[in-house]
Amino acid sequence: MPVFVREDININFEIAGSGPRALFFNGSGATLESSALLISALAQTCEVLAHDQRGLGKTSIPDGPYTMAQYAQDADALLNHVGWSTCAVVGMSFGGMVAQEFAVTYPERVERLALLCTSAGGDAGASYPLHELGSLSVEERNKKIMLLTDSRFTDEWLASHPSDLKMMRLRAEQAAQPKTNEVLRGERLQLIARIGHDVADRLHKVASPTFVMAGRFDGIAPPDNSHEIVKRIPHATMQEYEGGHMFVVQDKLALRDLCAFLIGGPSVQSGPS
Repeated sequence: MPVFVREDININFEIAGSGPRALFFNGSGATLESSALLISALAQTCEVLAHDQRGLGKTSIPDGPYTMAQYAQDADALLNHVGWSTCAVVGMSFGGMVAQEFAVTYPERVERLALLCTSAGGDAGASYPLHELGSLSVEERNKKIMLLTDSRFTDEWLASHPSDLKMMRLRAEQAAQPKTNEVLRGERLQLIARIGHDVADRLHKVASPTFVMAGRFDGIAPPDNSHEIVKRIPHATMQEYEGGHMFVVQDKLALRDLCAFLIGGPSVQSGPS
């Protein structure tokens, strides 16, 4: 994969697929490698530019603290590097926070904006403070993560829903992989940057058509937070999906609707999926 050198950071990125251009921002702790399936799915209809955000994956881990503005500036510089003046922007979870910061800072670069399972912060509601999970015991943390991922995910629910159980087991296996102290440092710096996220009073600057997508049972970024985003963006619509924070995997309509929006179709109107 190519690497873009910017000031004190080497940014690992990739471009995949063909079609309308789309810049993809990933979630907390996620990398190009861990999100390969989703990026590949988007690349079936778009030319996707994705990168390991600062502190993660094969991108370098400069000294912190990091700010949300820095994450947006990294992406702006990366677009200049690859020669894209404008494109659609997709952000998932933490990536949705960065996408909002990017869209209010560089509205002229955003053709379309898709925000998945995310929050605007401030008066518009914040996502769950994931940095606090580290203070819990392993048993408490695992149980909390289950319910944050999907508020229905009790032991009883998962016992009777094998596809959800498989998804959570795969996530647990990923989380159990050993990590170096340097990797853990980068992940902590990203979580700390997330604490300062607040674009609530700047979302009116977003000039592009915007599609906000939420999982009905999301414990990290509740649907109410998505409704608050829609209230503040002039050309925004919203759809709720059957699932939690991973609704894009749980509800087969989600990826279909996202891709349709990115290639220029109208966003789904608010209402039942």
